[in-house]
Parts: sequence; C-alpha cells; structure tokens
Amino acid sequence: MKSMNIKHINTVLEKGSGILNEDAIHVDGELFGVFDGATSLDKSTFRDNITGGYIASSTACRTFSINGCSLEKLAYKANLAIRREMLSCGINIDQREKLWSTSAAVARIKTPCEEERQKDTNPMLMEWLQTGDAFILLILEDGSHRLLGKNHDHDYETLSMWKNITGSHNDILISDALDQQIKKVRMGMNRTYGVLNGEDAAEKFITSGMQSLEGVEHILIFTDGLAIPSSEPSKHKNFDTLVKEYLSRGLEGLKNHIRKIERQDPQCRQYPRFKCHDDIAAVAIELS
Repeated sequence: MKSMNIKHINTVLEKGSGILNEDAIHVDGELFGVFDGATSLDKSTFRDNITGGYIASSTACRTFSINGCSLEKLAYKANLAIRREMLSCGINIDQREKLWSTSAAVARIKTPCEEERQKDTNPMLMEWLQTGDAFILLILEDGSHRLLGKNHDHDYETLSMWKNITGSHNDILISDALDQQIKKVRMGMNRTYGVLNGEDAAEKFITSGMQSLEGVEHILIFTDGLAIPSSEPSKHKNFDTLVKEYLSRGLEGLKNHIRKIERQDPQCRQYPRFKCHDDIAAVAIELS
C-alpha cells in the first residue's frame, strides 16, 4: 500500500447573478467545506443589506472553522447558530417561509503520520458530511467516480415544469411563472430534503461517514453552481460530464466552461435553471 499525501488544493468562490455571493468556503489545514445559502422567500435583508442566505452560509462556515469535534457535532452547532442568528434578527421561526438555510459539504482529511508513511500501512482517511445541494465527489485512479451522500435533486419537478413553460412563453421569469411551486418545494425543507435552517429536524437529513482514500486521485467538494447545465432535468444528478471536464480542464477551466454555457442561455430556457449564473464554491484536492 503506497503512502498518500495531498499534492494540490485549488479553490473557486465566485458570485453568480445575484447581488451577493451566498456561497461560502473554508479551507484550512485538514478541514475543507463549502456552504450554499438560501434566502427566505420574502427576500428580506438585514444589517448592511445582507441576505439571510448569506448570513446562514457564513454562520455555518464560521462554526465549522472552529473544528475540534466531529463533523456531525459541528453541523448541529451550525444549525443552532443559524437559529440564534434568525432570532436575533427578529425572524418568526414558526413561519417556515421566512427561514434562512444553507446546504453543506465538509471533509476532514486525516493524513498519516511520519511513522505510518514509512511503514506504508495506513491509508489516508476522510471524515465527511453532507446535506442539501452541496456535494463530495471522489475521482478514482481509473477515472471512475463515486458520490458520497445523497443524490436527489429536489428541484427536478420545478425545472421540468419550467422546461414545458418555456416552449410557449418567452417573456416570463421562472419566479413569476412557478411562484407557488417554488414555495411548495421550499416548504419541503427537512421534510423531503435536508438543509441547515435552525430546525431540529435538520439533523435527520445529515449524511456522514468515514471514507478510505485508497485509490482516490481527486476529491471535489462543491455547491450546485458547479453543476454543468443540462437541457433535461433529472431526479438524480449525473456527474459523468463534470468529471470528464474537470480532468481535462482543471477546476478553473471547468468553472469557465460552465459560465460560457450559461452566457449562451441567459433566459434559462435551453438549460432550465433558476437564474443565469448561480454562485459557486468549490474545492479540488489532488492526492498523490
């Protein structure tokens, strides 16, 4: 068994079409995480005109940066911290449409000590945690890949409806055309899909584990803004093309490729989505 090390770390943090980047990223030593904030449906802003989604993702990122305990415990602490932030801003947390939320994908890599490296007996291990629209993807030495955590796109129904609408209406926005559908899906938070939004039920939707990195060449940790636009909505995201483009172009090249596709479809009609450019937070770790 060969000794493993972290060879390179690359990151992307880029604002999309919104006023603020509601994604956040943490890279420090052994801990890597991305967070995708979502603002309440009433679009309220708070101190210094920042959004609830920004506060939620920043709060979670800050909580995980403390480190010091299991990722599950950090997620519970982050969820509670978001609840406290909402209460401090006067949010009625019984009105679920007013809740802020964030997705999260976090990994902690345990590198072998010097003695273990010399013996070549202890593989590198990774503790991981995921909830919502953030992903951890392992790319193996043979080019195959494996997703850790859940792979269910809760926006599938909405985007399928949008695809059908765009065929006959060229001057309508998805937020106007599907207002009630979007609200219905949002009310599914911690009922049908998970997010950190201050609710106790968030804990049941967190997936986590310990993963050997033997045979792994790359680790991608990213929010859904890094997903390559697709003309056909799907219940489960397919990452085959993303992996191929990443291995060919690298992380920055993949991001540029996605932005180019999005610019060619500014009205989100050929590739059904909610806005031209989503925020992106991504970490690419290459192992050797």
